[in-house]
Amino acid sequence: MIVKLNDHASPAAKSAILETLARQDYSTRRVSLPFGDFIVGLGDGAGDTTALAALEGVAWARRGAERAVLAGIDASTSRTEVPLGRTSIGGAALAVIAGPCSVEDRDQISTCARFVAAYGATALRGGAFKPRSSPYAFQGLGHEALEMLAEAGKNTGLPVVTEVMEPGEVEPMAPLVDCFQIGARSMQNFPLLREVGRAGKPVLLKRGPSSTMKEFLLSAEYVLLEGNPHVILCERGIKTFETATRNTLDLNAVPVLKAQTHLPVVVDPSHGTGRRDAVIPMARAAVAAGADGLIVEVHPDPARALSDGDQSLTLAQFRTLVEEIRPVAEAVGRRVEATPVPNFGEPRSSGRRRGTGWGAGD
Repeated sequence: MIVKLNDHASPAAKSAILETLARQDYSTRRVSLPFGDFIVGLGDGAGDTTALAALEGVAWARRGAERAVLAGIDASTSRTEVPLGRTSIGGAALAVIAGPCSVEDRDQISTCARFVAAYGATALRGGAFKPRSSPYAFQGLGHEALEMLAEAGKNTGLPVVTEVMEPGEVEPMAPLVDCFQIGARSMQNFPLLREVGRAGKPVLLKRGPSSTMKEFLLSAEYVLLEGNPHVILCERGIKTFETATRNTLDLNAVPVLKAQTHLPVVVDPSHGTGRRDAVIPMARAAVAAGADGLIVEVHPDPARALSDGDQSLTLAQFRTLVEEIRPVAEAVGRRVEATPVPNFGEPRSSGRRRGTGWGAGD
């Protein structure tokens, strides 16, 4: 049961609401968010929404067991904008989060960060802990990669987005991370969702490959329930019968979610397709569908990437992506703020591996 308080609810009115919910066998929690103050009844109580709504100080009362309420479109009178670095996600400007699937060495992430910063990225992504389908595949460099990623972000002025996999990693990662990514495999890791909710930092929540949009929004509800309003929803493709692409990028999700939630929605065409040649066309389509931003994988030398090379854009292709989404964004009333730097130069890949440099030149 979720009760939204009106702006003038007195302490006595709040106490009466708490007592009423307790009598109905709910445990209660107060949740304060930018779009309202709420009293939440947790459990399987037999609450009467009509009776609760009639109490002094109540704006409305709704059952939350079967649907997201705090994430629901009518929980807020305006769309949520999530601050991230010098900009926000959900406003007029289109967010572009870019970087490699995995941080492989200092030169690789530094080269990539400098390039994507120069050509339009608003945040830097990179994997430190890599959950892979095979236990034999590259699993990431862990905390060593976090240090490299944070350094690259600081040097370029880009906020850092990276995946967290375990509740116990949230606190040690927090000083190095600007936005926690919850991967598709972790969308229903409820202890992890609660922990990133308590951390208070922005959370980029990816949709599970077999989850419905209802389940997706209920996962977001876990973060909001901890008092963290900074949730970004990410559509990254779902499992279907099709095998020509890694996943089926469900762009239906963008307008459908926009009709159901006030939270911003971004799209990941890299994981959504698994094909480098499809990333830019689907990025254009995502912007046209109303996405608030994109998250794309970019690598100085995708052919030698330790993970997801087939879906990673080259540095030159990332520049093309930014150039091609700009007119689409303008056509739907959005803008791409960054202006490409024409003389930045193309980093030259030496084909070297971890610890030996990427031969970047500028």
